[in-house]
Amino acid sequence: MIITRKYLPRRTILRGIGATVALPLLDAMVPAFSSPRAAGLLPARFCALYVGNGMNMSQWTPTTEGALTLSPILQPLAPFRDRVLVLTGFDNREGGSDDAGGLHSRIQPAWLTGTQAKRTEGADVEVGVSMDQIAAAALGSETPLSSLELALESVDVTRACEPAYSCTYVSTLAWRNSVTPLPMEVNPRAVFERLFGDGSGVEARARQREKDRSILDRLTRDIAALQGRLGADDRREVEEFVEAIRGVERRIQKAEARPEAELPPGLDIARFIGIPETFEAHAKLMFELLALAFQSDRVRVSTVLMVRERSDRVFPESGVLEPIHPLSHHFEDPDRLEQQARLNTFHVRMFADLVGRLASIPALDGSLLDHTILLFGSGMSNSNLHLPLDVPTVVAGGAGVGLRGGRHVRYAPGTPLANLQVSLLARLGVAVERFGDSSGRVGMLSDI
Repeated sequence: MIITRKYLPRRTILRGIGATVALPLLDAMVPAFSSPRAAGLLPARFCALYVGNGMNMSQWTPTTEGALTLSPILQPLAPFRDRVLVLTGFDNREGGSDDAGGLHSRIQPAWLTGTQAKRTEGADVEVGVSMDQIAAAALGSETPLSSLELALESVDVTRACEPAYSCTYVSTLAWRNSVTPLPMEVNPRAVFERLFGDGSGVEARARQREKDRSILDRLTRDIAALQGRLGADDRREVEEFVEAIRGVERRIQKAEARPEAELPPGLDIARFIGIPETFEAHAKLMFELLALAFQSDRVRVSTVLMVRERSDRVFPESGVLEPIHPLSHHFEDPDRLEQQARLNTFHVRMFADLVGRLASIPALDGSLLDHTILLFGSGMSNSNLHLPLDVPTVVAGGAGVGLRGGRHVRYAPGTPLANLQVSLLARLGVAVERFGDSSGRVGMLSDI
């Protein structure tokens, strides 16, 4: 690993038996007399995060346009108001249909593809390439992983799908092409091994874990040798990065060691070994893994299925004890709408945790959030009507690629959501004129 150049190459990797750790971007990796951007060291990143079953739109939508005044549901984003764009007027219209049934199964896949899902219960699923995979095809060639698909629940828990539509449609957000859905990983250990394992088999890695408390135990000498070559700021950043990896690994080990007998009744996903007991703990662990993946440039494109369509999960941490899907059929009842708003606020709080995590990670000329575009939303607005029009949409981050936050922007009714996605792709440096049902780009988000 020791090299004679005066600066470290960006792809410096620490390797040990069962472990590979790519480093974050350090000052020592910037060649003399070069700016990080000119040296190609500040690439853009993208993540789309989805919450199914709609929102309480009266509590979601800001009351004024222009300077952003956060609505009640969006209050958890207050610390990052100047990094946030709230956008209204976008339609996920390919999620709708005159056909009876299958509403959820059409709405979710349409959100990132702008196309309508084929009606089938078999393996012959078809919808369209998703926006994240268009980005991955352009940005993923320079990273070990072209994209990272994460989920916080799985249809393997309760296969609550809809008649005439395959469960696949509510199991993923990412479609490599029109007939190839990408599986989403729900287990933090599997994600950790993809990011920091050495590619050896599962059994070999398990045996190695029995010998070592941490993968970092196998890299002690290399880490010490590296630190001796770095300046004070870089040493501190490496220490913080290594400690973050160690902290994530400890929490994964804790979840794996929990006896099933200790689980309270009524849990669903937590009964799968290695999944944290609560949704909040699971979300924070997966978001920290995502942040480490972005920070070490292991991947630049990701999707996170936070809550799938037609999910019947309960989120007791929110204070709401009714399953999310039945609650979404609120029949305009004020009490049920208030509970839905509390649930929506809880999920926004989880999203705000990721925003804050990325904002706290330095990236030479700013933060990791400045070089990451986050798209957060749902494929329907009024959940009681399964309405795929004027869907809730937030964009966070992206200052380094020209996005200007702190605003609520309203677009003309009927504007395809895919128009926004084409515009975000352009900000990522991916030139696509159209995809899905897009009709062009929206007014540039930095100029409004």
